[in-house]
Amino acid sequence: MVRIIQRRAIAYVGSATLLVLGLIALFNWGLRLGLDFTGGSLLEVAFATTRPAIEAVDTGLAKLELGTINIQPVGERGAILRFREVSEAKHQEILTVLRQVASGDVAERRFESVGPIIGTELKSRSLWAISLSLFFIVIYIAWAFRKVSRPVASWKYGLSAIIALVHDLLIVLGAFSALGHFAGVEVDSLFVTALLTVLGFSVHDTIVVFDRTRENLFRGLGGDFEATVNQSVNETIVRSINTSVTTLLVLFTLYLFGGESIRYFALALIIGITIGTYSSVFVASPLIVDWHLLSLRGRVVKK
Repeated sequence: MVRIIQRRAIAYVGSATLLVLGLIALFNWGLRLGLDFTGGSLLEVAFATTRPAIEAVDTGLAKLELGTINIQPVGERGAILRFREVSEAKHQEILTVLRQVASGDVAERRFESVGPIIGTELKSRSLWAISLSLFFIVIYIAWAFRKVSRPVASWKYGLSAIIALVHDLLIVLGAFSALGHFAGVEVDSLFVTALLTVLGFSVHDTIVVFDRTRENLFRGLGGDFEATVNQSVNETIVRSINTSVTTLLVLFTLYLFGGESIRYFALALIIGITIGTYSSVFVASPLIVDWHLLSLRGRVVKK
């Protein structure tokens, strides 16, 4: 049996390192918000022949008074243009100018337009969705483990799971902050969906480990509490890894072949599920053990 819980200090150092790097990235660079949150228009096109120079496209569109235009090359002949919110008539004018600049046909792959009010509302609702998810997860776990009040109170299982979830979210946010700074990656509504999916996957994995701990406590197996938790982790770790690997295989396929629009959604899930599997084993369960040890020390001090 692997002494995972007994060597939890190594996992704590690894988690602390990732968290510090993630927080540094977030405080220094923040997140590069996409169209869904900032408002504006996005147009993705594919040129029939050679993609014209970015400067030529920028110069050609200048007469349309679109404000600041961000042009991002995609593949060999594609481009994504971001600019202020425009009407359908202006949208068609842009396509006409692009055809003139390219001296050929231009295929429109997608066009999205979001007003600033909608973007602000979406940002607020996204924060509410994540906060409510965390709250209800605590309530559910506390209720599910209500019969396991010894040696650790049931609500502490829920709080330990939440600490692990916050750990997962901060690392994913830090990673995308760095990607936004160095690679221009933006976060949008799909990114929020990915975060909520990571929350569900991570807490599901954590509950599996906690549930095995509960079963072993009822059976009186494993000796002291630390040994019981370590036995429970060992009994479930293969299942956790197998589940995560099969999910990650699908996500890697989506990332490589799924197209530009869902590439970073898949990447967020890849990072989140990897970290979520790690935290379920190396963060949530060790926290329960340390919480128990702190309670024991508190009782000794009172005596």
